[in-house]
Amino acid sequence: MTATTGPRAVDPGPTTAPLSAPGSDRDGRADRRRAVRLGPRTTAILVAVSLVGVVAFGWPLLASSGSVVVAHSADAPWLFALVVPLVIAVLLADVADGGLDAKGVALLGVLSAVAAALRPFGSGHAGFEPMWVVVVLGGRALGPGFGFCLGAIGMFASALVTGGVGPWLPFQMLGAAWVGLGAGLLPRAGGRREIGLLAAYSAVAAVAYGFLLNLWFWPFLTSDGGFPPSMSYVPGAPLAENLRHWLLFDLTTSLGFDLPRAALTVALVLVAGRAVLLALRRASRRAAFAVPVVFDPGDR
Repeated sequence: MTATTGPRAVDPGPTTAPLSAPGSDRDGRADRRRAVRLGPRTTAILVAVSLVGVVAFGWPLLASSGSVVVAHSADAPWLFALVVPLVIAVLLADVADGGLDAKGVALLGVLSAVAAALRPFGSGHAGFEPMWVVVVLGGRALGPGFGFCLGAIGMFASALVTGGVGPWLPFQMLGAAWVGLGAGLLPRAGGRREIGLLAAYSAVAAVAYGFLLNLWFWPFLTSDGGFPPSMSYVPGAPLAENLRHWLLFDLTTSLGFDLPRAALTVALVLVAGRAVLLALRRASRRAAFAVPVVFDPGDR
């Protein structure tokens, strides 16, 4: 008679998931580098949120003279300040439900905290805001979906840190989310070309962000309140006239903040971009976001 002693090997059986990623081709490797997977439903919601954002920002330029929005031009920014966070919350809830695993949540939390911690170093000082380099490089290294979430959550967290919570915050969150999304959608490049591409994108995005954010409060600055008529919003005026007024307002008021923001972001990308991208991509490869976590019964 023989007795069985010591640990016994256990057949994991057919319920054990494969340890390899679902596919070893280029698409599979790309999926493992993306912390946020954009499925058809998430992509559709993302497009819908962006369309709402375009209306929320662009209604002063897009609404016709007979539009109800123009008739309530003093109330419209407040209405969109309520609508925009709701649609962003819907998108983030959908991403958290099916496109973001525990490892992605952890990485998103770390980078959002870094962005929030960096913002006080430059907030209120001629537009110097080092947090943008985190949004741009995070979106580039980890994909457009992650960049969108990082921009929105990083801006929200930084507002809590700096006490900058107000009706402008939803617009800031959406603007920052678009910056991260755009970084992830840039064409493929490598080496110095990639750093140059990111530097150019950072310059354009930093200035565009400032111009875009001006739109949310610009309709309040009417000539009736003593603001120069040449830069004031004129309800129901032709697109060309309001567009000219808005650009003049941007160039004479906010460009002094937008250009330093662009210069600092470009400088940080040129100095630290390569090292940060390598670190983020190494972290994403080790995290293997698309690979399901499997517990081997033999490790008990």
